[in-house]
Amino acid sequence: MNFKKLLLIPILSAALCQQALAERVQIDKVVATVNEGVVLQSEVDQIVNRVKEQANQQGTELPSDKVLSIQATDRLIDQVLVLQLANRMGLEISDAHLDQTLANIAKEQGGTIADLRRSIEAAGESFQAYREDVRKEITMSQVKRGAVDRRVYISPQEVENLNKILAEQTGQSEEYDIGHILIKVDSKANPEEIAEARERAEKVIEFLNEGREFKRIAIASSGGANALDGGQLGWMGINEMPTLFAEAIKGKKKDEIVGPLRSGAGFHIVKVQDVRGREVVETIEVRSRHILLKPSIILSEEKARDMLAGFIKDLREGKADFAELAKEHSEDPGSALKGGEYDWTDPSTYVPAFRDTLMGLEKDQISEPFRTTYGWHIVQLLEKRVADKTEQAKLNRAHQLLFRRKFKEESFKWMREMREQAHIQVLESQ
Repeated sequence: MNFKKLLLIPILSAALCQQALAERVQIDKVVATVNEGVVLQSEVDQIVNRVKEQANQQGTELPSDKVLSIQATDRLIDQVLVLQLANRMGLEISDAHLDQTLANIAKEQGGTIADLRRSIEAAGESFQAYREDVRKEITMSQVKRGAVDRRVYISPQEVENLNKILAEQTGQSEEYDIGHILIKVDSKANPEEIAEARERAEKVIEFLNEGREFKRIAIASSGGANALDGGQLGWMGINEMPTLFAEAIKGKKKDEIVGPLRSGAGFHIVKVQDVRGREVVETIEVRSRHILLKPSIILSEEKARDMLAGFIKDLREGKADFAELAKEHSEDPGSALKGGEYDWTDPSTYVPAFRDTLMGLEKDQISEPFRTTYGWHIVQLLEKRVADKTEQAKLNRAHQLLFRRKFKEESFKWMREMREQAHIQVLESQ
């Protein structure tokens, strides 16, 4: 072979490799840097495509791709920040925990993990990518709960005051289906910028009053966490809403627009999309006991599950006592010393996996080992009753309502602080 041709082969190969690399860079470029992390164009495109698909199914008109990309980038920046914090904390979601969560998702849809996989792949998506997305969601939820829970303080007096208000209400109370748009205002904004934001908020209200579609305007204009969901906050009672909303919305009728409401985050616009009455006459209460094992470096997921399976075998054969096992092994400080027992409780206050497992049991039946965000459990249903709410149940409900309201408020503040302390740069589109 000619010597020049031999030289030409590696040169052409190198050129082709460089060209392929350049094409890959163009296909998947960095659109934002978040501390030492990045947001990729492919990630933005994935969210935008999902929003478009959902909008197409619902018949919702969407704004431009540019606006959708900005919203998606904003969401991904928050995700990167939380996952970076999880990494610094050393938080990892095991495959066993992930599989349990996927099984719960599949069960809620009336199928198995295999059914879930088939439906995802039928939609043209990778099941492995879906698994990792769920892992990220679990991670983010745990980080958020751990960071925000300790910021929420509820005094006994607050609980008592709300309990009195609830007691004064009749059997019916109202829930509101809320749509929300936030016109953001930077914490360091000057008076002119604040005035400009107010004008934008008033213009949005004007569009809504003219009959423009709320979801489309929310996706295009809102800086809120639910922007890409069309600003939908779902059904809420007055006591579950942020205080700013509750005071303005109470008593409003369907389709009324409320705002602009000023807060530290900016100007809020709220639409009352529907109103419904809520009547609570009686509730199911359960008395139960459980054993909790928390996986760690010393105790693996598999070992925790196997230990609980051994406990079940001994209990069913009459070789062990549930209360003694709970006192010796359970890592739930609130119940271990009481033999793992919980007093009469509204099961809706438990995390979904615990609630659903417990409610699927017959009296005195012991569950198989199952996973929640807290660890591995076995639970025994001791008694179930249908009864009027006791005073303690009312206090629990009041506490829950206060917690949900404050958790939402503190979650927003926490995320805002995270962003202010981070080095974030959104790159100009080329």
